[in-house]
Amino acid sequence: MKRRKRQYGWLMGSCLVLFIGALPAYYLVGVWLALIMCAVAAVLPPIAVFVGNIGDPDDPEDHDVRFGPNKDEPDEPR
Repeated sequence: MKRRKRQYGWLMGSCLVLFIGALPAYYLVGVWLALIMCAVAAVLPPIAVFVGNIGDPDDPEDHDVRFGPNKDEPDEPR
């Protein structure tokens, strides 16, 4: 779980740096670098969500025991 949160934090932090850095890049270098930085920053959040939701098979906190083959108890009739 910590690995996923750390990777998510790094990706979202780099997204924030790219968005904030696009303004000085616009004034110092040009519009093309700023647009590329914004385009990359716009693609990073969905990637960060995907990476953040991937389960780690070695982490016992990532196993969901309510469903699937790891379920301990049989279903109770309602």
